[in-house]
Amino acid sequence: MALPIPAVDLPPQPWKGRYDGDDAAHRRWWQAVAAYDGGTAGTGAEGLMGGAGGDSKPAALLGFASDEGVRRNKGRTGAAAAPAAIRKAMGPLAFHLDRAVHDAGDVVVSDGDLESGQERAGRAVAALLDAGHLTAVLGGGHETAFASYLGVAASEAVRGGKRLGILNLDAHFDLRKEPLATSGTPFLQIALAEAAAGRDFRYAVVGISEPNNTRALFDTARALGVRYLLDEDCEADRVRAFVAGFLDGIDVLYLTIDLDVLPAGVAPGVSAPAAYGVPLPVIAAVCRQVAWSGKLLHLDIAELNPALDVDGRTARVAARLLDTLLR
Repeated sequence: MALPIPAVDLPPQPWKGRYDGDDAAHRRWWQAVAAYDGGTAGTGAEGLMGGAGGDSKPAALLGFASDEGVRRNKGRTGAAAAPAAIRKAMGPLAFHLDRAVHDAGDVVVSDGDLESGQERAGRAVAALLDAGHLTAVLGGGHETAFASYLGVAASEAVRGGKRLGILNLDAHFDLRKEPLATSGTPFLQIALAEAAAGRDFRYAVVGISEPNNTRALFDTARALGVRYLLDEDCEADRVRAFVAGFLDGIDVLYLTIDLDVLPAGVAPGVSAPAAYGVPLPVIAAVCRQVAWSGKLLHLDIAELNPALDVDGRTARVAARLLDTLLR
């Protein structure tokens, strides 16, 4: 079967889950997701969902099977298996979305060639965005973020002069300066790329762990004008106001979630589990806030490591957050 997006390495695999019936009242994610066929939004998407879609543009999922950035960052590898684990956790969930959802398959990083994989994933994301989809990348280590950015920056939505904002839910700034790209460098890479393109770098982080970020990283964040909230300051009302203020200054949003922003007891299956973390209800509220803002262009979820997960707990959290964001 020919792949609709040349940059994608693996076509979508069959989704699985519990069967309760074929009608909309009993539908689950595994029954609702359709393979992406290369079409544009509004060309048959509603039919794929048995009437779903309404005024919401369809969503497109893309896996980024990579842990090369984590390996280079001297972390615990295994995140390359995350896209399959997230799909497995999502399959049995009840489907309440009013939009079509397509699966475009996976971009796979192999032989240590992270840069090629990021470039291919970026091309796939740009194609899906320009076809009219809300795009969601299933990472992968947080090197996923630069792949996402390449696609967002190349899309018509940003080329049209709109102000792009990047909101990161993360315990880390990921602003490291290294000879090679890693899972710790993506947002410095993005800052440099935005400067080269003559655009302002609009980057905000919710959940920064002060003990897990050096003074040099805080200095870099201040020099770049990064807005951030420490994990200890992430009380619900304060986070809501912080996110609202950031959204007010942008036109389109790229949301990235590093699952290590959550407490280790909630998200144990990550390379660097959080000793403190931001409570799941606060993170879920941010997801609802950005989804309702009307500015969400693209999202990704990163750093799930199924080999380190306990009872699939972290994968289930990732699935729940993705379901919330696409509602």
